[in-house]
Amino acid sequence: MQSFPWYKHYPAGTPETIGALEYTSLIDLFETASKKYSDRIAFENMGAQLTFSEVDRLSSHFAAYLQSGLKLQKGERVALMMPNILQYPVAVFGILRAGLIVVNCNPLYTPRELEHQLKDSGAKAILLLENFATTLEQVIEKTDVEHVITTQLGDLLGFPKSLIVNYVVKHKNRALSKGAGAPFTEPKVVNTDLAFLQYTGGTTGVSKGAMLTHRNLVANMEQVGGWTGGRLEEGREVVIQPLPLYHIFALSSSLVFMKGGGDNVLIANPRDIEGFIKELKSRPWNVLTGVNTLFNSLLHHPDFASIDFSHMKLALGGGMAVQRAVAEKWKAVTGKPLIEAYGLTETSPGACINPMTLTDFNGCIGLPIGSTIMTIRDDDGNILPVGATGEICIEGPQVMLGYWQRAEETAKVMTADGAFKTGDIGIMDERGYFKIVDRKKDMILVSGFNVYPNEIEDVIATCPGVMEVCAVAAADEKSGEVVRVVIVKKDPGLTREKVLEHCKANLTGYKVPKIVEFWSDLPKTNVGKVLRREVKNAPVKAA
Repeated sequence: MQSFPWYKHYPAGTPETIGALEYTSLIDLFETASKKYSDRIAFENMGAQLTFSEVDRLSSHFAAYLQSGLKLQKGERVALMMPNILQYPVAVFGILRAGLIVVNCNPLYTPRELEHQLKDSGAKAILLLENFATTLEQVIEKTDVEHVITTQLGDLLGFPKSLIVNYVVKHKNRALSKGAGAPFTEPKVVNTDLAFLQYTGGTTGVSKGAMLTHRNLVANMEQVGGWTGGRLEEGREVVIQPLPLYHIFALSSSLVFMKGGGDNVLIANPRDIEGFIKELKSRPWNVLTGVNTLFNSLLHHPDFASIDFSHMKLALGGGMAVQRAVAEKWKAVTGKPLIEAYGLTETSPGACINPMTLTDFNGCIGLPIGSTIMTIRDDDGNILPVGATGEICIEGPQVMLGYWQRAEETAKVMTADGAFKTGDIGIMDERGYFKIVDRKKDMILVSGFNVYPNEIEDVIATCPGVMEVCAVAAADEKSGEVVRVVIVKKDPGLTREKVLEHCKANLTGYKVPKIVEFWSDLPKTNVGKVLRREVKNAPVKAA
């Protein structure tokens, strides 16, 4: 690999490349870790624990159930729709071990959003927390789903807690017990096989499945492992995971730390800041991952400063930009830096991380990690010199195979020489540090979640009384950005309340507009295209 400026600024001992992959697949990685750390706790949730050997046993039972009980064939898709509970890792590894592909679904999806993802992926089965079954019931007949497996909060919590929690939800899932005695034929899984269809939006507003292979995820784990290597101890770290595992950042980081024998503590409801802080006080812990909004919420709680941070080795912020004020306050309160990382669903996700040796916030997204080439390019794909502003493009073994069954959309985001176009506008300094200065795409980033204006506009356009609509991002101190919509009325009686009611019925909560304005007309080009940038830059008007 040729020399790049960032190599000179790598912390001592950090490899420039990851070399040949240590594992042939995520299954190989998981089974190796399960043998090496068999008695070590792998995952915790609500006070219950699963060791590596227990996750190994339960996931093998689930794999057998999927293969023998449901007759699913290698390469078919299985959807998961759950918050951070112990069933999640068991299900993920069971699906992968059966040679199947995981389709992560946000549990807060509306029926419209869930229908699209299930239809697009062609999922044959879905495992979901039964609390969300009513959403599925409204759309299942329009999808290819043949098998529905429900679980409940207490299924893996152990007696008596399982009895107490299950009394509320009143159902029992027997897939694991059925799989325990079922025959199982281990499928041949190679690193080029798909492991996940991880859905993300796009400039078209249609949610697309990023095809992430076993090689993509294994490579990214080794890349991140090389970056943190020597600073975290194998088989000893306790990792707090407040972000949902259906989000690529949490999914990947949990795999990274599990590979090293880490104890992943799953937080089911991080919005309960008081409960979250109690969890942080309940034990010594070493690593905390999160988004800027979460760190900010913690810092504003009066009890946060009383937490013991003496064991904390790493606080890693990703999913959205870390704000300077939050990072500086974090350092003042905890005595440790908040390290910013950068990645995308399409890059599995890690691409750029600040050195673990960083002591103070630098306003950068960091240096490209091992075996990753990042360049700044113009609209024609030409690589620009140091200090020039252009689109950040990424090459590396973690870059997705493409978008599921959308060759044209894949072509739009790849350069002629094979680099992924992120849609983020940035600069690289002489040291190889990258900084984001703007966004080429119109995407709105709400607390680390992608929101695409076209999707919001498509939904609002179906609301009675709407003539035209434009959705843009608006800055927000709490969530980084929120959705702002500007509407031209067809019906003078249309109200903000009616618009929001329509949105809440069709959009996940974080996509629902926080600002609704009514204008007499929208600014347009001479060919009638709405000038979204002018709307975004205009001061907010009264509704």
